[in-house]
Amino acid sequence: MKKIFLPLLIAFLMVSCGSNDSKLNTGLVNNPASATKGSNQTEPKIEFNTLEHDFGKMIQGEQVSYTYKFKNTGDADLIISAVEKTCGCTDIKFPRKPIEPGGEGGISITYDSKGHKGFQYKRVIVKANTNPSETILKFKALVQTVDNF
Repeated sequence: MKKIFLPLLIAFLMVSCGSNDSKLNTGLVNNPASATKGSNQTEPKIEFNTLEHDFGKMIQGEQVSYTYKFKNTGDADLIISAVEKTCGCTDIKFPRKPIEPGGEGGISITYDSKGHKGFQYKRVIVKANTNPSETILKFKALVQTVDNF
């Protein structure tokens, strides 16, 4: 048993210590954001009037809409690449064209309460060329049946 164990241990150590090829080359990591912003760097910044909306009480099956208004307070064009919903009950509309510095826009959501009941808390994720690249918008509602309203 010792005769088999010792050669296996030596082989294992040679394989695991002998090569550095498995290490990640740090040159492959590209982080465009730096700790200090240089004078020639520009970046957009998205500022929402509010990040959360409360629809309050609503009757099951009712559809409600809200627009989250925002402004590009940065110094480069703001590009919203996607807005992801976390529920099939939500419809989203957002600007597909770049928003210039100082420009304003809105992300409209429509919530369909059909098939839902009770307290609902939903999110949509805005992906843009900002730092951080994702902003989470939230909305809530208390969905009641006609009998309980």
